Amino acid sequence: MRVHICAVGRLRLGPEKTLIDDYRGRFDKTGRNLALGPLQFHEVEDKKGGGPSAEAVLLNNAIPGGSLICTLDERGKLISSPQFASLLAQWRDQGQRDISFIIGGADGLDPDLRAKASASLSFGKMVWPHMMARLMLSEQLYRSASILAGSPYHRA
Repeated sequence: MRVHICAVGRLRLGPEKTLIDDYRGRFDKTGRNLALGPLQFHEVEDKKGGGPSAEAVLLNNAIPGGSLICTLDERGKLISSPQFASLLAQWRDQGQRDISFIIGGADGLDPDLRAKASASLSFGKMVWPHMMARLMLSEQLYRSASILAGSPYHRA
């Protein structure tokens, strides 16, 4: 199952990109034997400042056809890392070819895009910078693959 992170904004060189690239490589390596991956990033920018509705058009165009959509949203469901791993495995085992995690811009996600999602997850009630959300998602994807592989990385 291919995994996509579709996000508003461009990832610049810096510590976040270094960490994201590290977790991306780890996920791709660990996930390969589990039929997970590769992890691909699709970045969009609304240079005209049209807000969530304009960003939704760009994000919709970035989502691969037939992809299951999971938004990252402060209103989303709070789940544990093992539950997230189980969710990924469930989608994979149901034959889902692509899963797209959607991260909106500074003003959040357009309601119509949120309504198209099959799932919505939250990293807590706090609002996180978009680059940190990408980093945390990348780490959780690697952690999930590690859990599914029986690796000691996750010590619950």
